[in-house]
Order: sequence, then structure tokens, then C-alpha cells
Amino acid sequence: MSERPERRWLTRLVHTYFRFARPMTLGVRGAVFDAEGRIFLVRHTYVPGWHLPGGGVEPGETLQQAMAKELSEEGNIRVTGPMELHGMFFNGHVSRRDHVAVFVIRAYEQSAPRMADKEIAETGFFALDALPERTTRGTRQRLKEIVDGLVPAEHWEPHALVSTGGA
Repeated sequence: MSERPERRWLTRLVHTYFRFARPMTLGVRGAVFDAEGRIFLVRHTYVPGWHLPGGGVEPGETLQQAMAKELSEEGNIRVTGPMELHGMFFNGHVSRRDHVAVFVIRAYEQSAPRMADKEIAETGFFALDALPERTTRGTRQRLKEIVDGLVPAEHWEPHALVSTGGA
């Protein structure tokens, strides 16, 4: 399924705004693994596919503060231990100014499952060999790097959806 035209238009509008408001954009994503090795994924209402939770870094925030905030907002997850920086990625398909830091989180508490609302359609923990069919290519690539110990790529993959199960 391709992205709807109004979503593309909205994404371009938001990034045009940020181009002037913030010459460079910086985001965070978290690979949160539970004790069974399952990964926490989020499906948003405004972009297709399943993704690692995350969002933008606001002025005055550290990467770790932004990651903790996004995990709290998107998953009711409170980080209780160190976050390991997996890598920094140029997200050129979004804009020529966007970068994403990916953290691996294994020490956390989840107060309750995240309920659906206007931003979050669904969340859940998934076995790596049973990821949702619409898990994005970029998410699958980050997980492969983390689990297989691969050198992180420099570029984030486009939000292309992969229709097969498994990482």
C-alpha cells in the first residue's frame, strides 16, 4: 500500500516548517527488548507501518532525555538503566537535514500497555521471527544490525513496507 497523497503533503509541509524553524532535524528511535528478546514496536495513525518508537529532539533536550520522553509517551515505558547508542543515521528520504539516533534499551519498566489514541494506533512486543507484516524496511534493518552485530549503515532506509514476516 502506498502512502496517501495527503500524508505526503502533510509530511512535506511539516519538514518545510522545520527547515526554517530548525535548520537540521534530529530524531531518536529506541529498540526496546524485553526479557524474552521480543522487540517493542509502534504503529502510528499518521504514517503506515510498524516502527521503533521515537520522535524529534527538542531544543535544550539531550538525546537520552528525548528518548526517555518518547518511550514514556508512546509505550508507558520508563528507562531504568543505561541506553546503548546503536548508531546515527542520515534520514535523507525525509529531508537533506534529518538525522536519527538509535538506542538499544534493555532495562526498563512498563507501567501498563499503551492504549490507542489519535497518535498511536497499536503497540506491542513481537518475537524477531514474527514481526508484523507491515514492519518497515528501516526498522527491520536496524534490528538485523543490532541482533546480528552488523556495522550500522549510514543511511536510514525509506519507509517502504515489507509484506513478509520475520526480521
